Amino acid sequence: MSEIKIGKMILGVCQTNCYFLYREGNQECIVVDPADQGGGIYNSLQKNGFRVAAILLTHGHFDHIWGLDGLRDAVNAAAESDGLEPVKVYAHEAEKELLRDDHKNVSKQAGRPCTTYADVYVKDGQEISAAGMTCRVIETPGHTVGGCCYYFEEAGFLLAGDTLFAESVGRTDFPTGSMGTLVRSIREKLFVLPDDTKVYPGHGESTTIGHEKEYNPFLG
Repeated sequence: MSEIKIGKMILGVCQTNCYFLYREGNQECIVVDPADQGGGIYNSLQKNGFRVAAILLTHGHFDHIWGLDGLRDAVNAAAESDGLEPVKVYAHEAEKELLRDDHKNVSKQAGRPCTTYADVYVKDGQEISAAGMTCRVIETPGHTVGGCCYYFEEAGFLLAGDTLFAESVGRTDFPTGSMGTLVRSIREKLFVLPDDTKVYPGHGESTTIGHEKEYNPFLG
C-alpha cells in the first residue's frame, strides 16, 4: 500500500494550518481545518489533481471554519455534476453548539460572524475512513469543549488542532475553554501515543510527542 503524505496551506488572519492528506498516487484527499478561502482551497487542490473525499474539523473556532462552507459547496457542486456522493464533514459531537454560535466560536468578535455544521458528529475512539485512509478520533477537550485530534496510526501522524503546539498548548480563555481540562487531555490522551508520533498543530511548526513530553513547559 502506498505511503500517506501530508501537505499544508497557511491561511487567514491567524495563519492557521489547513492540512490535506493523501496516499501517494491517489487523487482523493482528506482536508483538515479549512481555515479560510474555501473556494481557494478547492481550486488549489483541483489544480494539483486532488478530489476532496472528507473534511475533518479539530474544533469550531472561526479561524478553523471560515473556509468550510465555501469548500463544501465547491466540492459538492463538482460531485453532483460527476454523479458522486456529497462530501462529509466530521466534528466531535460536543462541538455542535459552538459551530452554530457565532459568539462561542469567536467569529462575531473577529468581525466576520460565521455559523456552520458538520454532517457527521463523532465520538471518542471512533474511526473515520476516507480516501483509502483511516484515522481515530481522540477527544481532547480544553481548548474548546468539543476539541479533538485525529490519529493516523499507519502514518504515525497526529492532527492536533489547537490542543498541542510545539512547546506550547492552546489558549483556554475563549468560551468553553479550560486549562486544567486541556492539560489533562494532553497527558492522558496524547502522551500515551508513541514518542515518534509526528504532531501537526493548528498553528506553527510540527513537533513530536516525545519532544513535547520532554520540553513543553506547560506539561512538565
